[in-house]
Amino acid sequence: MARPFARRFYSSKTWQDCRNAYSKSVHHLCENCLKLGIYRPGEIVHHKIEMDPVTIENPELALGFGNLELLCRECHAKMHDARTKNNRFIIGDDGRVVAR
Repeated sequence: MARPFARRFYSSKTWQDCRNAYSKSVHHLCENCLKLGIYRPGEIVHHKIEMDPVTIENPELALGFGNLELLCRECHAKMHDARTKNNRFIIGDDGRVVAR
């Protein structure tokens, strides 16, 4: 589920169109798995630079193909697990930096 600051963005037609176009551009395959020679359908268009209250307002980061990658659910979960293990701070739902 999207964090409160991102709900409107992720439910917008602009994001849905972008997400669908990006998925089509990479032939609907998980990009991480494909690097390993595994052909697995991608399910989640992931932002390489995480969306927060500031970055979500930047169209280059929020909608630019250079900041997107298509991942299967397994790779997406691994990506987020790795991010949270390495971060001592996170952005809270209110947009403030808080310690873990």
